[in-house]
Amino acid sequence: MAKDASQRMGEVEISLLERAPESVVDPSLERIEALVRMLGDPHRGFPVIHLAGTNGKTSTARMIDSVLRSFGLRTGLFTSPHLRHLTERIQLSGEPISPEAFVRAFDDVAPYLAMVDHRFRRSGTLGERLSMFEVMTAMAFSAFAEAPVDVAVIECGMGGTWDATNVVHPAVTVVTPIGVDHVDYLGETISSIAEEKAGILKADVPAVFAHQVHPAAAVLMETCVQLGVRPVREGLEFGVAERVLAVGGQQIAIDGLGGRYDEIFLPLHGAHQASNAAVALAAAETFLGGGRALLNPENVRSGFAATKSPGRIEPLRSGPTVIVDAAHNPHGAQALAAAVGESFDFIRVVGVVSVMEGKDARGIIEAVEPVFDELIVTENSSPRSMLATDLGEIAASVFGEDRVTTVAALPIAVDDALERADELIVHGSVGVVVFGSVVTVADVRDYLGSDVG
Repeated sequence: MAKDASQRMGEVEISLLERAPESVVDPSLERIEALVRMLGDPHRGFPVIHLAGTNGKTSTARMIDSVLRSFGLRTGLFTSPHLRHLTERIQLSGEPISPEAFVRAFDDVAPYLAMVDHRFRRSGTLGERLSMFEVMTAMAFSAFAEAPVDVAVIECGMGGTWDATNVVHPAVTVVTPIGVDHVDYLGETISSIAEEKAGILKADVPAVFAHQVHPAAAVLMETCVQLGVRPVREGLEFGVAERVLAVGGQQIAIDGLGGRYDEIFLPLHGAHQASNAAVALAAAETFLGGGRALLNPENVRSGFAATKSPGRIEPLRSGPTVIVDAAHNPHGAQALAAAVGESFDFIRVVGVVSVMEGKDARGIIEAVEPVFDELIVTENSSPRSMLATDLGEIAASVFGEDRVTTVAALPIAVDDALERADELIVHGSVGVVVFGSVVTVADVRDYLGSDVG
């Protein structure tokens, strides 16, 4: 990119990052509705598959996108947060939007930002200007309309009812597993969180549900009854039929809505990713054919084989093996621990963890304790990172003091873990697993020189 274009990209990033981050939310659709109305409602120019849930949203969205592309569709994909570059959040046909296109999308919405900001500050009804996520949501709509795309796969940022993405009129809605997270905004119970996630469901719009714990399932089904929606549910109308480990991932068979799909290679680890694949396939079947007929199995296989999900049980290097995972709540940490125990033949696992303030740190650490032999607690680059000393106290109460080391600087913590693994590698395979948040993963990928794959 030319120097002036590079400078322009930097200016746009600064402008976006000056706005309220995703961790600070003023629950309302009024601001985003006003903005997209001024833009001419670009989000109505293409069909949308809309996803909400606590865990698995990004991986499932990426799988849906990959399968749809295997059928020749030009796709848009909107996910969050990013690992390294803001452009990763808005993708066209499986690739992050170019910096030039990112700037164009910002320039499309920029003339209206001050007007919307002023209107709601002046009204006193909200007292907040547009957040970074709201602006980027509008940018994604603009970029997808300009492309144009045949379909957009759009992931909620937080919640559902008042998430900025919930201005779309979806062709299909998807709800991935619901657990406890973002309690400050969504509530402390599964039921209250499910009520917010259920807000993306629309009357007469097909819905695809991942397997849910009972309180969430009850809320979702009650909402479906109210809206006249008949959902398809993992474990009932579709699901994973077979699953065996394979080099670099797993081989699965899925009982889809239209029939059995055999010999699918999924280059991702863990039973939870197989489950995500089943949900993704049901969403693709629903969108492409109403779920009434078997899709071309070869296209389905090629779509899943091409799936990438950086930062999700992602091996970065070997000798010793380093794995990163964005698990940031107990449910995600349980999936991580299960996948590490199943997919990797480690004689010892050294964990490196850094989590954000406000997260269920104890629940996260308790989830991995049966599989991880020792834990190094540290801090990531975010100002919201929990202090290593505080996290260390929690970890020691779970693992025992003799299995926990506190190292404030993440690069030093990673080096310490690698040294410990090197000392033991003569006895067999040793794994270093770094986890706790997307920021933690991004920091480690930067430090070890890995780019988004």
